[in-house]
Amino acid sequence: MRRLLLAAVVLSLLVPASALARDATVQSFDGTSLVVHFFPAAGLKHGRRVPTVLVGPGWGQSGDTNPGRRTSPGGGVVGLGALRRAGYNVLTWDPRGFGGSGGTVEIDSPQFEGRDVSALIDFVARQPEARLDKKGDPRVGMAGGSYGGGIQLVAAAIDHRIDAIVPDIAWNSLETSLGLNQTVKSGWGLALYGAALAVNARLDPEIGTSATQAATSFLQDAASVAFFRSRGPGPLVAKIKAPTLLIQGTVDTLFTLREAVTNYTTLRAHHVPVKMLWFCGGHGVCLTKPGDTARIQRDSLAWLARYLQGSKKTGTGPGFEWLDQNGRSFSAPRWPLPAGKPLAADGSGTLALQSAGGSGPAVVPPGALGALPPALAGQFAAAKATNAVNVTIRAAGPAEIVGAPRVSLTYTGSAPSSDARVLAQVVDAATGKVLGNQITPLPLTLDGRSHTHALPLELVAASARRDSRFTLQLVAQSTIYNAHPSGGSVDFTRVRFTLPTART
Repeated sequence: MRRLLLAAVVLSLLVPASALARDATVQSFDGTSLVVHFFPAAGLKHGRRVPTVLVGPGWGQSGDTNPGRRTSPGGGVVGLGALRRAGYNVLTWDPRGFGGSGGTVEIDSPQFEGRDVSALIDFVARQPEARLDKKGDPRVGMAGGSYGGGIQLVAAAIDHRIDAIVPDIAWNSLETSLGLNQTVKSGWGLALYGAALAVNARLDPEIGTSATQAATSFLQDAASVAFFRSRGPGPLVAKIKAPTLLIQGTVDTLFTLREAVTNYTTLRAHHVPVKMLWFCGGHGVCLTKPGDTARIQRDSLAWLARYLQGSKKTGTGPGFEWLDQNGRSFSAPRWPLPAGKPLAADGSGTLALQSAGGSGPAVVPPGALGALPPALAGQFAAAKATNAVNVTIRAAGPAEIVGAPRVSLTYTGSAPSSDARVLAQVVDAATGKVLGNQITPLPLTLDGRSHTHALPLELVAASARRDSRFTLQLVAQSTIYNAHPSGGSVDFTRVRFTLPTART
């Protein structure tokens, strides 16, 4: 027994308390208590200071307490273990309203969750393992996905002590991501609300009101639009100075590629170092070949080494990386890509406004990559419909399809309500799958008169070979958007379908 006690004393001297992981409570600006977890870098020697990475959790989750967490190839988030082995302290936390933290969930609001991050940075500045740029200003970066991705963009805009960020599967605007073209993304809205209720989250009342609306109408009301417009980064992205690596999923149907492109375009216009990486994962499921999943961790660590550690010899690779439906990787210096000759076709047809024969759910094989469990993921993936107006493009030769397809519609129709929606998706004939699992709502006016309407669809990435066929489907219903069809039909007298190509 005496020998065991002696060994314990010796061990305590060799491993000083300052190098141990620890939990704490941080008081935010309004007195809200935030539960935090601090993990020093792996093997950190006593007295040494290194940069710190704040890693926020996804919606409904508490801060990660596993210091060896692996990188998620389906979710796109670099793991705590990889960060700590690379020489970073890591801090995780329960966002306000979730887990052990107090307060009310305000969905990454700049006035609340954004200011919470500033309180966390103040805490980091007081830790003996944290490298400081100056007193009160630690060398700090951020990582994390989804809810933990959105908060990075908000926090980096309002607190310029943040030196580098790696937001994964995040958003620019909740107005567009939850209600594109003023159409409620009901499948996702109800699922997110249910996930928060399941963990007894304390929610802003407007969140419940919006969920109720999603169950009863496809239209966003003015109050919901104003609430979601004020949550997340939006125009604040223009104030970010921290070098930013944007990681987004090609099959993410909640926060689509459009959200990352908007952030990228704003950052580049303001001369902020920025890179964009697309991968087959995110809020959804990868139903095609995922390709090189190791690049998520590789690119994340390279970005932090260059801009957080300050290693000028570390390269961060091309400014834009993407992959096609076959898992093949491509790269270019920047977005947008030089435009090639678009592929186009015309068609027509009549669509019955009924729930039967719509898009989704998709069949998900076991082990498919994504941030969602396979049993649930199919509900949020578009799938080939049987009740559809179809327009097919046949490629004359090889081409890289990267960007937003476009549709131009001339139509007449009648329905119980003149304000209606149809949805558009693109099916790859080679696989029978919808490109990127993406579907886009298109507003129509069904008053018996002729109308013409043109809109871009959600962005996709795919390769075409000679004789490849891609079919635009106009459908009445999906498991992602509940368009609430109530009878009637639409006669599309002309449909122009265009796929963008890139010169690579």
